[in-house]
Amino acid sequence: MSQPTNSGIVTDKNGERVIPESKRADGSTRKAIKVRPGYRPPEDVEVYKNRTAEGFRQRGKGPVPGAEGLKEDKSEPSAAANKNAKRREARKKAKAAGETEGEDQKTTAVAAAPALKPEVLDPEAEKEKKARNLKKKLRQAKELKDKKDGGESLLPEQIAKVIKINELIRELDALGFDSEGEPKTAKTSSEAKEDST
Repeated sequence: MSQPTNSGIVTDKNGERVIPESKRADGSTRKAIKVRPGYRPPEDVEVYKNRTAEGFRQRGKGPVPGAEGLKEDKSEPSAAANKNAKRREARKKAKAAGETEGEDQKTTAVAAAPALKPEVLDPEAEKEKKARNLKKKLRQAKELKDKKDGGESLLPEQIAKVIKINELIRELDALGFDSEGEPKTAKTSSEAKEDST
């Protein structure tokens, strides 16, 4: 006879599956019950285990995923690791040598530090850059205004751009550019005469 399953079914020498006879609490015997071939009681059916659902239930338990690889002991470091180790040692030696040198190198290092700062951009170049940006926005706003005048419907963001046309012209004027984005030049003598009359 084989080991009993969860439901108590055993296979005898003949290959028949039976629930063996047993004693009741009152002392009487229960007869052996034959089980039809192919029948599997619910207790013996394996429960389907969805790996994804099981992983979801197990989240937060155990180590961090992928951490097992970190525990492995590497006997030989890689070429990059060797190179980095050499660099670290060289930096430590240079730092130790620098501390023994004294104050002379510290003053030269402080004097060299300002040279490393990036150069401040020319204010004129900044002004031109801002003017180009404003000119581009003004051109886009004018194109949208033409579309609106042509009868096309505009999005709220596009309407907001059209409304800002005068503000963009004022900003360009403050930077010294005309409404077309061209730099303002001194009035020519003929323009000056027209203004005086």
